[in-house]
Amino acid sequence: MASGRITKPKTQRGKQYLEGRAPRLVENTKKVMFVRGNKTGEVVTRAMTDLCMLKKPLAFTYNRKNMTRPFEDATSIEFFSAKSDSSLFVFGNHSKKRPQNLILGRLFDYHILDMIELGIVNFKSLIAFKNEKCVAGSKPCLVFTGDLFETDENYRRLKNLLIDLFRGETVSQIRMAGLDHALMFTAVEGKIYIRSYRILLKKSGHPTPRVELDEIGPSFNLVLRRTHLASNDLYKEACKVPKAAKPHKEKNVSHDVFGTKLARIHMQRQDFSKLQTRKSKALKRSAKSGGQHRSKKAKLDST
Repeated sequence: MASGRITKPKTQRGKQYLEGRAPRLVENTKKVMFVRGNKTGEVVTRAMTDLCMLKKPLAFTYNRKNMTRPFEDATSIEFFSAKSDSSLFVFGNHSKKRPQNLILGRLFDYHILDMIELGIVNFKSLIAFKNEKCVAGSKPCLVFTGDLFETDENYRRLKNLLIDLFRGETVSQIRMAGLDHALMFTAVEGKIYIRSYRILLKKSGHPTPRVELDEIGPSFNLVLRRTHLASNDLYKEACKVPKAAKPHKEKNVSHDVFGTKLARIHMQRQDFSKLQTRKSKALKRSAKSGGQHRSKKAKLDST
């Protein structure tokens, strides 16, 4: 019979493991796990490998085949998530009913939050592009084009999921030379196009460099299939920011476009009659000049 008490760690390694899993105000960078289904074709396997290359070192791969269907039973995905401490996953499988299938999803508190199923229509691997690649682990620039990302709820949630998947670490500053990778997502006529580019900064004769894009792969043409979206209440709970983590608002303080801090100071109303001004000797009247002025005034009055 279970006692229900919490067992304390007996080793230093166990203590560090539990501290790493403990809740925190500022969450750590999200990791992605890649899970293979019972049957995966060559296209799906290569696509998952390329996506894993884009996500390194924040990627964890399960190479064994798994008899699971996330839309019917997500127990295995939730178990793998708790095991690897990953909040994002990519599941790939291939079947006659749904060929070349990719499922992108995320979890909240180790339970499924969102899942979106995508079908691969056309795919071009990283190997097919014979050019220089970006540095592994670089933070990409994400570009979204297409009205569907703003008007359709499924595509709007897909956009949010893709940002979660590819945004990488949160940084406060970044230098221009570090911007070397761009991912473009285009939604048009029911299809989703994903392109990957290397950003090249060329000399232009001006302080601002000339920007060129060189496609490095992978390249995807996808179609949207099934979706499993969280309810509004659950989604709001997952996006809730703790009160202690919210920045404190400074009253009467603002910043201009150049980052200069501007502040407004409130002062009490001043009485200018009691204002002490600087005294100057040039404005003072001497005793001699004062007597001469009075005598001249007396003569004028007598006349």
